Amino acid sequence: MSGLNALKFIASKRQQGTSPAHARRQKLSAKLHEQIQMAKAVQSGTEFVPVKVRTVRDDATGEMRRVEIPKRLKPWWWSGDNGKMCITVRYGARTLDVVEGKNAIETDTIAGVITTLEVLRAAVDAGELDARIEAVSGLVKAAFSKEEGAIKNGKLKLPAKPAV
Repeated sequence: MSGLNALKFIASKRQQGTSPAHARRQKLSAKLHEQIQMAKAVQSGTEFVPVKVRTVRDDATGEMRRVEIPKRLKPWWWSGDNGKMCITVRYGARTLDVVEGKNAIETDTIAGVITTLEVLRAAVDAGELDARIEAVSGLVKAAFSKEEGAIKNGKLKLPAKPAV
C-alpha cells in the first residue's frame, strides 16, 4: 500500500471524441503541413514523396499485407502572370477563401510560400478560420445531397425545365 501513496489520484472523466469543427481543423492543418514539407523540398532541390499505407492481397498466397504507396500531391502554389507566387488554400476539392472574395495569396519567392503556409497553419490551429472551413464543408456536404434543390459546385441546382 505504500507504493500507492506516491501516486497522485484525481477525479476525472474521459472526453468522448472530438467536435466536428476540431476534426475539420486537424484535417486542414495536416494538409497544410504536407504543403509546407513539399515547399521546403522544392526550396532545397529535393523530392518530397509522402506515403500512405494500403492493405493489398498477395495473388500468389492470398495473404493480406500492408504496403506503402506514394500519395499524389499537387502543390497549392503556382507562378502568376507577374512572376510572383500565388497560393490557394484547399479544403477537399474546394478553394477556401481566407478573406471574403479573395481566393489567393501573393508572395515573392518559395521562401515566402513557406512562411505564408506556416502562418496559415498557425491560424487554422488557433481556430481563426473555423467559420470559413464550416462554409466550405457545408458546400461539400450539399454536393453529396440527393435532394432536388441541392447546391452543386457552389451554385444552386435548379429543377430541369419541362419539355414543351
